[in-house]
Amino acid sequence: MAPGLVHRAKIAPLSRHEWLLLIHVGGAFSVLAGALLAVVLNQAALRRSKPSETALLLGLTRVAVVLIAAGMIVTLAFGLWLVDDTPGYDLGDGWISASLALWVIALVLGSVGGRRDRHTRELAERLAAEGDRPSRELAARLRDPVTLTLTYGSGLAVVAILVMMIWRPGS
Repeated sequence: MAPGLVHRAKIAPLSRHEWLLLIHVGGAFSVLAGALLAVVLNQAALRRSKPSETALLLGLTRVAVVLIAAGMIVTLAFGLWLVDDTPGYDLGDGWISASLALWVIALVLGSVGGRRDRHTRELAERLAAEGDRPSRELAARLRDPVTLTLTYGSGLAVVAILVMMIWRPGS
């Protein structure tokens, strides 16, 4: 091909607002990916009878926790920056205030549920070291309704935030 016939792609640089939005959305994907990973690992742990396998799967949820924590920090920081950067948006807007309240709820529920999951993992590790035999106590801990309510409640709060971020009710 002759050099004059090849066109160069002209890509406009992103504005500051577009960068903030891109990073904010990336943080949201991190939260969702971590939450999905945690659900998959916890569901897999529920299906195991050997404490060593349960401990391994619950130990892997630490990766999910890192994804969720990083995403929560990024979404909050860049979300607040976006509000400040976008004319017409204010922290007093209903959908923004509700999203911030749900962010706190998701964080608290996830933290408390995560602490309970950590205790379950520690029990599984102890049982694995003591003979690795199935345990009713471990099975009951994995199905604890309080822990499941806290953990899935946190996930539902995150989904509600996502819904509000997409539809921005009242704006």
